[in-house]
Amino acid sequence: MNHGFEYEERLGDGAAGLRLVDYLSGRYRHSTRDLWRQRIESGLVLVEGRTADPETLLQAGWEVVWKRPPWREPAAPLCFAVLHRDDDLVAVAKPAGLPTMPGGGYLEHTLLALVSRYDPGAHPLHRLDRGTSGIVLFARTARARSGAVASWRAGTVRRIYRGLICGSPAHEAFVIDRPIGRIAWPGGDGISACDPAGKPARTEVRVLERRDGTTLVGITIATGRPHQIRIHLAAAGHPLVGEPLYGPGGRPDRPGRARPGDGGYLLHAGDLSLPHPLDGRRISISCTPPPPLRGRSGLQ
Repeated sequence: MNHGFEYEERLGDGAAGLRLVDYLSGRYRHSTRDLWRQRIESGLVLVEGRTADPETLLQAGWEVVWKRPPWREPAAPLCFAVLHRDDDLVAVAKPAGLPTMPGGGYLEHTLLALVSRYDPGAHPLHRLDRGTSGIVLFARTARARSGAVASWRAGTVRRIYRGLICGSPAHEAFVIDRPIGRIAWPGGDGISACDPAGKPARTEVRVLERRDGTTLVGITIATGRPHQIRIHLAAAGHPLVGEPLYGPGGRPDRPGRARPGDGGYLLHAGDLSLPHPLDGRRISISCTPPPPLRGRSGLQ
């Protein structure tokens, strides 16, 4: 059981004139209108610091706070390992099954919460899907954060993953460059998938080891769209072994039966390199993959 959380929001122009209960149930569709009404009537929602009526008409600029009571979070592996630490950066190894950031019912069972206890103020510079293991880089200072973000934008951060995919690709190396965007998804605000109207995305894949019915591959991404590797590999006809959501075309093929956070696949962020945000020297960080991704011929 966690300690609960207060969600704060400053309303934009789009909320002006809406009833409080209509706004909340429309914006946060994980809960029904009736449930939001109960929360408001119980005093769990504040508008401009005061309890409100469900029929309160909102104005742009008002602050709305939902005081979510404590809840029991889903289980997750509550551990990490430090791979690199200096005055400005800390890199850690995240286990598969642990979310990087709060969301989907997770708050304290997250990598952010665990690292914050070890290094208060550390800020994650990127995230991995819950089912993905490997390196997550945190900035320990504001100057490091600014410098690292600039490197990401300049394309000088290099990340290499390792995954186990279905089938045997026709080529030893290939590139997937299909755009990724948000498409409609039942019960939510949409889901990331291949979409001609989406943003550019590029994934480079090379074969490391061919196995019976599966292939171990190295994966380099030049962009970091949500679920990019999973989407692109599925679009190429070689989804990750155990992929629970994405199918042909890099789009969900199990509506109502799977969610983006579901795990079961084998994907590991094993190598990350970037210019140090303070002095520009290039630093490289590695994280040993789990046994199924190490290769049967001694490949590490």
